[in-house]
Amino acid sequence: MFYNTYAGNDAFKMAIRCLWRGLLSTLVIITLLFAVPLVAKAETTTDALSLITVIERVQQQHPSLKVFEFRAKALDGAAQTQALTPGFEIGFDADNLVGSGEFQGIDSAEFSVSLSSVIELGDKLDARSGVINEQRAVLDAEQKITALNLLAEATRRYIDVLAAQSQLELAVDSLQLAEETQTVVAKRAQLGVTPDAEVKRAQAAVFNARLVAETQLQQLDYAKLALSMMWGESRVSFGSLQGSLFAFTDDVALEPLFEKVKYSPAITAYLTKAQLKEAELRFAKTQSSSDISWSVGVKQFQQTNDMALTAGFSMPLFNGERNTGAVLSAQAAKEQVLANREVALLELYGQLYRAYASRKQAIVTVNRLQASVIPTLTSALEDTKQAYEQGLYSYLDYLTAREELLFARRALIDAAASALRYGVDIEQLIAEPLPASQHTFFNDFSKSANSSDAAKGYTK
Repeated sequence: MFYNTYAGNDAFKMAIRCLWRGLLSTLVIITLLFAVPLVAKAETTTDALSLITVIERVQQQHPSLKVFEFRAKALDGAAQTQALTPGFEIGFDADNLVGSGEFQGIDSAEFSVSLSSVIELGDKLDARSGVINEQRAVLDAEQKITALNLLAEATRRYIDVLAAQSQLELAVDSLQLAEETQTVVAKRAQLGVTPDAEVKRAQAAVFNARLVAETQLQQLDYAKLALSMMWGESRVSFGSLQGSLFAFTDDVALEPLFEKVKYSPAITAYLTKAQLKEAELRFAKTQSSSDISWSVGVKQFQQTNDMALTAGFSMPLFNGERNTGAVLSAQAAKEQVLANREVALLELYGQLYRAYASRKQAIVTVNRLQASVIPTLTSALEDTKQAYEQGLYSYLDYLTAREELLFARRALIDAAASALRYGVDIEQLIAEPLPASQHTFFNDFSKSANSSDAAKGYTK
């Protein structure tokens, strides 16, 4: 009896010390949790960053989108070059110079000055201009795809920050639960019904929960930095994000999504490339037409000091036969692009189905966790806590009930974030927003996929 009283007093003192340490650590975590937004608020004019603002920053500041401006200027220069007609050449000839006999010196020399050029046949100028125009169309398609991919990635990182914020909130709740458990264990230790081992285990659980909270805080900082890098900033200049992980739409039908994939920018880009190859094929065919080289000039006869007009032309023979290989290569290149389009379409179908099925399962998981699992586990934890305080359940039962609830809440956050990410994947594949979707970059992304009408006509 004396031993139990001594052990109980010692355990009570230890529990009191652990409780104060736990309260201090909680205060530190909460201070860190609120200090980060306050520091960011001093650096920026907005408290919370919205997805619309993120999209605007990425569109204006991401280096990958700026590259297309220079590529467009390069095509402008190429267009000016390809629009030029064949230039003129001036020539000078001297015959019968420094010979023997009567051709010694320059007395019998003949001097000619000529002007020459080429007459292009076969609409080569129009064919060259057509290639440049199609290259512009391909550049526009590539720019749209790049912007689509970048904005989708920015949205995913935006969702990552929202998930990290929720995980940090859960970690703080977990720390508070661990400290509540430590308080309950300390009370039982004071009564002499709980051994020192349980007090130490409760203390270790607090230390572990504190470590998890600190780790989640670091994860949140990294997620914010990853998002900031999307618009070229190497430091975080915002505190938190607007939005909710659980603001996603219900399930949508699969068949209409399959139909929309056919006219997404990734597929219409192949049609644009096919049109470029068609222009290159047309240009290759024009090379079968022989150009006419002409020249006119004046010749001076030194011996008689007379002058005469000269003229001439030339044209290569059998140019069409020699150009057959180039035409076949251009035709094969066009057919290859169309074949690659079919392959890409099949791959997109597979990616769409995988994203659709995964999103559907994630939504089911969220609904079931919210509707039944988490409320049941919350009630079970309260019952287990009361039973443990009354000595009906063991510490392991109490700890298990707490961990099951925390695990379900983590699973809820992961499932909600997955549903949003898979929704972004679907929107990226079909190049259209899902109905009433909150986390979509299409609110500000001007959909260039409206060229799908032309694509539909091309496929027909």
